[in-house]
Amino acid sequence: MERDPAARSTLEIILCYSGYHAIVFYRMAHWLWEADFRLLGRFISQIGKMLTGIEIHPGASIGRRFVIDHGMGIVIGETSIIGDDVTLYHDVTLGGIAPSVDSESQVGQKRHPTIENGAIIGSGAAILGPIVIGEGAMVGANSVVTKPVPAGTTAVGIPARVIMPKDKNKAKEFVAYGTLADGPDPVIQTIDDLRRQIGALVGRIEELEGEQDGSSKKPGKSKSKSDNESNSRSGSGRKKAC
Repeated sequence: MERDPAARSTLEIILCYSGYHAIVFYRMAHWLWEADFRLLGRFISQIGKMLTGIEIHPGASIGRRFVIDHGMGIVIGETSIIGDDVTLYHDVTLGGIAPSVDSESQVGQKRHPTIENGAIIGSGAAILGPIVIGEGAMVGANSVVTKPVPAGTTAVGIPARVIMPKDKNKAKEFVAYGTLADGPDPVIQTIDDLRRQIGALVGRIEELEGEQDGSSKKPGKSKSKSDNESNSRSGSGRKKAC
């Protein structure tokens, strides 16, 4: 209720929120998984997937106060680790990048992301591989993250790039969908820097050309056409005399 202004009562969440239903199914399936009733745990998980549209592998580890907002299309892989107070929006994928061949060698290996406490993952984001999304970090909507994201920063884009908000105090606040409205894009910053450098270079070139034109017009620095012609004739005459 703290993170979703549309939630008006606890009863409404219990009856109408598929994210809450998915977490209930996950808790049951995970308990069975940990008790070594793994087939039954997978079966309960599959029922939850069919009813909610959210797929959480019972082998995943999820902390307290986990919030799934809207929820449809979320996929959380087997070796995913999610801390406390994490928020996920719809269509998020916590996936692995290991090849499908030789799957037996990958059993028991960490293949999926770790999401630390307080992180926010925006809708459509794909976090791939055994990487760490740091505490309080945010991943913007539709981003594709394949490298670790430091704590307290924001990752956006395809592939994701780490940015910081202009007001660093806002980095500690809850931001819906993990997308900062005022965060400078590092690519845009680089383009702006290059544009300023090119402008400075063009100005300097024009200044040098102006100096060169001015020096060529000074007296005694240039010869008249007749002088050049006479020098040319005298030079050719000396060549013939030789």
